[in-house]
Amino acid sequence: MENFYDSAWSLVAIIFLINIVYVSLYTLRVIFTLKGQRYFAGGLGVIEILIYVVGLGLVLDNLDNIFNLLAYAIGFGAGVLIGMKIEEKLALGYITVNVITKEYEPDIPNALRDKGYGVTNWVAYGREGERMMMEILTTRRSESDLYASVKKLDPKAFIISHEPKVFFGGFWVKGLRR
Repeated sequence: MENFYDSAWSLVAIIFLINIVYVSLYTLRVIFTLKGQRYFAGGLGVIEILIYVVGLGLVLDNLDNIFNLLAYAIGFGAGVLIGMKIEEKLALGYITVNVITKEYEPDIPNALRDKGYGVTNWVAYGREGERMMMEILTTRRSESDLYASVKKLDPKAFIISHEPKVFFGGFWVKGLRR
């Protein structure tokens, strides 16, 4: 009887781990697809579906044990979280950061340029007067450093970011081709 419980709990653990791996790969495949890396995404898709079929087969063959179904569901949720963590660590791609300073301060763009960021700036007008508007393109890996630099230069700056899909010309494209 003890051997039965050992194998039943082993199956639950295997189903749980399979689903974590499957969903993590699924998350990464979607991200690589959105980033335009189609061949890598296709290769991940092959591995992902093989793992999925094995995991789902184990659950369907053993539906008499509710713990198998729970392991599948909990593994799915854990896989989503782990996939997101992996994506954060990879930090693929670029972001465009728009910064509006609280006061018009012409030295801020140069301070950011000195740190290696490509900055385009202009005078903007808000409800309370002149502001400095900056558009900065950087790698996602440098995103948190950029935010920290901006906050250090102007703690009250308004910051918003988005991911550009395509860009041509300018400072960054020259640097990317090197």
